[in-house]
Amino acid sequence: MALVLQPPRIPLVCSDAELIQRTGEGDRASFEKLYQRYARPVFGLALRRLGDRGRAEDALQETFVSVWRSARTYKPERGPGAPWLYGVARNAIVDRSRARQEPPAEVPDEPSSDAGPDERAEGSWVQWRVHRALETLPEREREVIALAYWSDLSQSEVAERLGIPLGTVKTRTRAALAHLAEALEGELE
Repeated sequence: MALVLQPPRIPLVCSDAELIQRTGEGDRASFEKLYQRYARPVFGLALRRLGDRGRAEDALQETFVSVWRSARTYKPERGPGAPWLYGVARNAIVDRSRARQEPPAEVPDEPSSDAGPDERAEGSWVQWRVHRALETLPEREREVIALAYWSDLSQSEVAERLGIPLGTVKTRTRAALAHLAEALEGELE
């Protein structure tokens, strides 16, 4: 009787944390599931931040290369998987924005890349859910998130602006992202 090894099966519903941990173990199917789940929102975030489709595609690719390489360092006790993944994406986007400024890769004769009515409706719904979830955060956590993500300040700049230690900013940011992930879990899929 020959022993036949079959690839591990991924349950139909897997948390982000489980997928990241399995990716860290080299499970390509889990990595593909993460990509399917987050490629579009990460690309949208990169496109809004960078303003250029080519650079946004590069940031998306860099994000998932980093996820594949560093998934084994993810610690679920530090918080849910989505904030970790968005942190990786934010770093890739910042790196791409700091890179040598290249002219936009889009050809002027191409069709508009503006979102259609269905994408705008979906974006509005997601935006509404995120803002509603932000309202549930304690004021201290909401404040650091607003300064970091809407004012585009570094954590050091947030600490300086609020007059608090950098470690406090990091702790509040991590707690806020964990609370947001809990509030939004399953609703943005």
